[in-house]
Amino acid sequence: MKVAIAGFILESVSFLPNVVTLEDFKRNESRGSEMVDNHRGTETVLGGFIDICEREGIEMVPIVWTAGDHRTCAAADDAFDYYCQVIFDGLMAQRGSLDGVLLDLHGACTTPTRPDPDGDMVRLVREAVGPDIPVMLALDYHGNLDASTISDATATFGYHYSPHIDMGDTGKRAAECLIRTLRGEISPVTAIARPGVMVPSIFSATTLHPLASFVARSIELPKTTPGLLDISVFAGFSYADVPNCGFSVVVVADRDRGLAEQTANDLSNSIRGAGRELQVTGLVKGLEEGVAYGLQRAKSAKAPIVLLEHADRMNDSTYVLQELIRQGATNVAVPFLWDPVSAAAACKAGEGATIQLEIGGRSSPRSGGPVPVDARILQAGEKRYRVTGPMGLGAKVDLGLTAVLDIGGIIVSVTSTCTTAIDEDPFIQFGMRAQDFAIIVLRSKTHFRAVYEPLAAEIVIIDTPDWGPADLKTLPYRYAPTATSYPFIDHV
Repeated sequence: MKVAIAGFILESVSFLPNVVTLEDFKRNESRGSEMVDNHRGTETVLGGFIDICEREGIEMVPIVWTAGDHRTCAAADDAFDYYCQVIFDGLMAQRGSLDGVLLDLHGACTTPTRPDPDGDMVRLVREAVGPDIPVMLALDYHGNLDASTISDATATFGYHYSPHIDMGDTGKRAAECLIRTLRGEISPVTAIARPGVMVPSIFSATTLHPLASFVARSIELPKTTPGLLDISVFAGFSYADVPNCGFSVVVVADRDRGLAEQTANDLSNSIRGAGRELQVTGLVKGLEEGVAYGLQRAKSAKAPIVLLEHADRMNDSTYVLQELIRQGATNVAVPFLWDPVSAAAACKAGEGATIQLEIGGRSSPRSGGPVPVDARILQAGEKRYRVTGPMGLGAKVDLGLTAVLDIGGIIVSVTSTCTTAIDEDPFIQFGMRAQDFAIIVLRSKTHFRAVYEPLAAEIVIIDTPDWGPADLKTLPYRYAPTATSYPFIDHV
């Protein structure tokens, strides 16, 4: 068997004014054998594809894979068009010899002119390979989907968990389904249902209830129901202003479309019935209140207190940092603040120097603005490593020019590449320990939980005015379903 593999990954906050450029994507691009070498053995979708293909003796045709770092703005149209053409040309070059396609996309990408580019990519792949070649699609749990997004895929698979500790398993599910299909053991059919529910990302953690029960049900049903092959619950991504924003349920069955549709509708209706409970009240604090509470709690805690600046979408929000400085906090870590300008200036000044900087807050007017500081440079230089945490284990990370700064007892690492701190690598890779800090400021939404729930004494979730707020009513939606059609959007 001969199977093509390709991927284009980006989660887009469509409200952000900037875009991920072609140059940005090219920095993260791999092609051909390099794709396999970079992802083999990693806890990623591609790692899962590769594992199953190599285990089963499948000939892989790796075309291209790229991602937009952890920047969550839209993809530039020319960047998306470029990779569409690369993937299309790669598939056309193999037309007539391919047995199947494994495709790794996100599901919540946008461009300035496309509300559903992931769906456009799937349609292009189908055009390239023809109607009879199986195309298996792997998507992020936060994908925004409707029937048109996935209709040209043979079957669609999403991560079960957020934090995304099962990306590799998702790739394996898709690849195993492809192989069973090619062997004639199964004939997959897919159904999708949409419950009409949107939640802020902070409420999409699959450890929260009642969401955890729906995820558990989606995993258990295919094990106990003859004819069901796979079920994915997608929480959607509420910061992409698109018509298909919100939850969806995708069911893959063996030949029985009626079973797939009934199962999707049943689970979707259950999620809709729990719409208000999915908006977890009492979980979020205001800025001054949250920081003050965290500092007071840290005085007696035996482990770090995490202050979660969850509304940040570009890893450069400065609201919590400014408030910590105002309240005179010390023994604080602020890892992976995205600021290429400050990182370059610190690297130029060198370790041991003390310089004046304006750090963070550059991505948009809602990010808090740069903070003027006097910073002593503890470490400076290029930084690359492989992930040691459970999400994306083994994947390569290139922070570019990076500096660790001491700002009056607040230790801030400024990076040139936009990367979210979700595990202990922001400390380990710089010779530090997370446990040695009283306060740790993170900007994740759910992914930090796999590591920091057991590590921290308490997680204090702080709402700020950046582009990922807990109150969705504060966002200027134009195309996404409104509070009229999604009645639970106004309940926080």
